[in-house]
Amino acid sequence: MKYTTKALHAKYPKQDSHNALRMPIYQNAAFEFESAEALEDVFCGRKTGHAYSRASNPTIEEFENKVKFITSANGVIATSSGMSAITNTLFALLKAGDSVVTTNKLFGHTLSFFQTTMVDFGITVHYVDICDSNSIEDVIDDTTKVIFFETISNPELVIPDIGLLSSIARKHNLLLVCDSTMTPFYLFDSKKYDINIDILSATKYISGGGTTIGGLIIDNGNFDWTTYQNLKKFSDGFGSNAFVAKLKKQTFRNIGACLSAQSAYMLSLGLETLALRADRTGENIKALASFLSNHEKIKSVNYPMLDGNKFQKLSNEYFLFPGSVLTFDVANKSEAYKFMNSLKLIRRSTNIQDNKSLIIAPYHTIYAEYSVLEKESFGLREGTLRLSVGIEDIEDLISDISSALDEI
Repeated sequence: MKYTTKALHAKYPKQDSHNALRMPIYQNAAFEFESAEALEDVFCGRKTGHAYSRASNPTIEEFENKVKFITSANGVIATSSGMSAITNTLFALLKAGDSVVTTNKLFGHTLSFFQTTMVDFGITVHYVDICDSNSIEDVIDDTTKVIFFETISNPELVIPDIGLLSSIARKHNLLLVCDSTMTPFYLFDSKKYDINIDILSATKYISGGGTTIGGLIIDNGNFDWTTYQNLKKFSDGFGSNAFVAKLKKQTFRNIGACLSAQSAYMLSLGLETLALRADRTGENIKALASFLSNHEKIKSVNYPMLDGNKFQKLSNEYFLFPGSVLTFDVANKSEAYKFMNSLKLIRRSTNIQDNKSLIIAPYHTIYAEYSVLEKESFGLREGTLRLSVGIEDIEDLISDISSALDEI
């Protein structure tokens, strides 16, 4: 089965008592057991069951199982947000004294997490050129446990050679962890390219219209946990499920960043139409990238599918298409703001992969806390605009952009 068929026909974990075609929303905190012994069995892990919705819930379980079925993953855990998925994953994998290799070409809040929170917990972060193997291997030492990257960086749209990263990770027996928010599993098969843990913000393409905050942690089941000292206790007891067990019985449970049942229901609905919406945005963004590239008032356009883009070859190799986000430059901040304020249809907003097209100036917003020199090192410019393309009729989007460009 292909993506949409899987999303529509994934089986319930348990048969609904009324044979409903849609999993009900179990909007409750706790669950009753038929005996004290049965309650003990669940708490001790001898039997599966739902005791408290912070740990598990039938509606959330149905969403997780649907993702597991679509991706052929070993295990899936849904979290309260994309950032909580990153936090839970790295806190489960790392301890004080460990190090992680990544890049400064990351989404602003993810970068802040590495620069502040991780450091505060005694974890060393090495920032490298994620596209250069020598830069990566030069910092790997006995403390290194993880290589972390974004499949397409937001908003710089850098695409690393994922196959190269996989070979480096295997060579040094490191975990390869990606954030695939810009290219969720309909666009990119992380398991095919030997990525061990796939993290994404379900708020984006999955939710369908930006209705719901949520995150996903996907364990592809292709790492030998018996070689990973930090999870030895769990690999001894749970084998290939060591990472998911560590999350469920410790990190995820203790941090408490759980998804709500209502949110899980909404995200499960979004999964079913993801391919339809993604295909539409893919058609729209190609047309807009071409239009902007040929407009006299646009200084440059960055989208990996454009001819001449340095990441075009890698994009064609790894992705169905490289997502629904592009950036383009006007002369300066004044022109950028005048353009944004002249738009009538496209919304001034920070999310991406909504059904609606959204625009923001990253230099002045997402990265506002960073210095000018730091922004320059990230490849950001004052006149850069990030456009997340939605599913509107393309003629209306082009008309809106054209009219706004006439004002600058």
